[in-house]
Amino acid sequence: MIKISELQAKDVVNIIDGRKLGQIHDLELDLRQGVIKAVIVPSETRFFGWFSGGQEWVIPWKQIIKIGSDVILVRLDSHESPSLLNRPFTQLPTHEKHISRANGD
Repeated sequence: MIKISELQAKDVVNIIDGRKLGQIHDLELDLRQGVIKAVIVPSETRFFGWFSGGQEWVIPWKQIIKIGSDVILVRLDSHESPSLLNRPFTQLPTHEKHISRANGD
């Protein structure tokens, strides 16, 4: 098993272009099924929650290829829908709950 805090310490890298996307900030959970739906990575322009206009990478769990000791490899093809990958949290489906980190952030 792995803790959320351990996931948050790893860099997220796209294996398609080698681009470092950042580190996991949050998770999107399906409480009914008890599964992680997606990981949330702040956009490059985000600085302590400012300057990004709320844009964040929402990476579906199925796009995670490997979780290593210091990196999480994801596959984000250029044809991926921007509505899945780079959408503001305000556009998350209302039937799914957004759970913040345990420390209250």
